[in-house]
Amino acid sequence: MKRASLLVLLAVLVVSLLAACGGGGNGNGIDGGTSAAGADRRGGGGQDKVVIRYWYAFGGKIEEAKQELVRRFNESQDRIEVIAEHQGNYEDLHAKVQAAFAAGNAPAVSDLEIASTGVFARSGMLLELAPYAERDAEELKLDDFNPGLMGNAYVDGKLYGLPFMRSTPIMYKNVTMLKEAGLDPEGPRNWRELEEYARALKEKGKYAMTLPVDIWFYEALVFQSGGSILSDDGKKALFNSPEGVEPVAFWKRLAEEGLIKIPVGDEAGAAADKDWANQISAFRFASTANVSAAIEIAEGNGFEFATSFMPANRDYGVPTGGCQLVITSKLSDEEKEAAWEFIKFMTTMESTIYQHKHVGYLPTRLSALETDELKAHFAEYPQYKVAVDQLVYARPRPMENAYPEIMMLIRNAIEKAILDPEVTPQEAMDEAAAKADKLLAK
Repeated sequence: MKRASLLVLLAVLVVSLLAACGGGGNGNGIDGGTSAAGADRRGGGGQDKVVIRYWYAFGGKIEEAKQELVRRFNESQDRIEVIAEHQGNYEDLHAKVQAAFAAGNAPAVSDLEIASTGVFARSGMLLELAPYAERDAEELKLDDFNPGLMGNAYVDGKLYGLPFMRSTPIMYKNVTMLKEAGLDPEGPRNWRELEEYARALKEKGKYAMTLPVDIWFYEALVFQSGGSILSDDGKKALFNSPEGVEPVAFWKRLAEEGLIKIPVGDEAGAAADKDWANQISAFRFASTANVSAAIEIAEGNGFEFATSFMPANRDYGVPTGGCQLVITSKLSDEEKEAAWEFIKFMTTMESTIYQHKHVGYLPTRLSALETDELKAHFAEYPQYKVAVDQLVYARPRPMENAYPEIMMLIRNAIEKAILDPEVTPQEAMDEAAAKADKLLAK
């Protein structure tokens, strides 16, 4: 999961100002739509193809999977051609889509990190999908999508995205390190056991975990503690409640005692990955999407790798993450229909099985879990199934327009509480919550 940047926030403001001056609505093609933007036609066999652009995030195995699915779609029919274009990480992608939309040249389809769905939808940038989903209900089978992944697909009761490459954070374990330290290889089930493991590992000169201050991981620990980040109506910060402060105090104490490492800065995530790969830290929190790569790392570095739920506090709990596929609103009716056909294909049972096995993202459809192919895959690689089982405890992420900026406030507050011995976790979170309340009141 990537955090939102100031660039994204500025782009949102630009789009909002343009919308206020009369820039595009979000009518759907079924009822009539706006003029075409950013697509062309290519002749062939006496019939032109509708050509649309799809912008996506991330490279490596993720890019391989997306490019392969686009290739399969293009070869499956002769009416539509999709041109897939890489746009960096989520922050880069979101900023580019917003700028292109303002210029009238947005891609027809885009990846969209789930927490940004509210901003995009309320700015008039996204096509509402419910009319299409209702029309093609028998083919789409909307209720086949895992319910734990649908929370961020809706904004104000309207459907704007279909789950695509979705994830949750899980715990990655170096089983070899645990066995060498005389610890149960099943790993810690709760915070108390995590601390016990950490003390045993410290005696061996190792760390339990190298932990970047990632808002995704923090959200998980708040949920595990029975708390919420924001109020249900999205008008008040709740992360300075006892349930929101408890995770910060826990991390601070473990860091002060040398049981975990908490790097800061832009390279914190890379540092955590490196320490785990080099067997300096036994555990790491990471996305489901990293399972495939982690298997290769473990094999290359000669250690046994397993996954498990993130350790519980009062209960288990995780946010979901990753992206859904959305359709931008400034398209002709013909382009909207082409875009809809494309995202239906990308989210079929067959497509989700392929991307899950190739990368590690969650299989988004319940029917996929019942196939012999995935059952055999889970039997051979049980590391993949943990995130599926953990979805029972999944909760949607906040989607208020101000949340990207609030995420940065929270991260900065946590880092301040951990790094500054004169600042308590409660003081740091209270200060951030006061600023967040002002943003939410706008």
